[in-house]
Amino acid sequence: MEQNTQQQIEAATFRRLLSHLDNNKDVQNIDLMILANFCRNCLAKWYSAEAEKLGESVDYEQAREIIYGMPYSEWKEKHQLPATAEQMAAFEAKQANKK
Repeated sequence: MEQNTQQQIEAATFRRLLSHLDNNKDVQNIDLMILANFCRNCLAKWYSAEAEKLGESVDYEQAREIIYGMPYSEWKEKHQLPATAEQMAAFEAKQANKK
């Protein structure tokens, strides 16, 4: 496969992932962290870091807006619920198992 084709596929896959996350706002970041060890904020950090590698300036808040499809503060107000005690316990157990 040509590199350009591979990059187009990867970019389309990333856009599809963002769309999927956008269509499933009920999936909380804490749930993603428990199950997959990453969340929307991680994607924003990765996005910003990869932009920097290519000489582009995309700060964390700009990257969050790209990932969330709106300013993070707006997304948080509309869609983010407080983590439950059970979620926090599961997250802490997951973190402890990483060591």
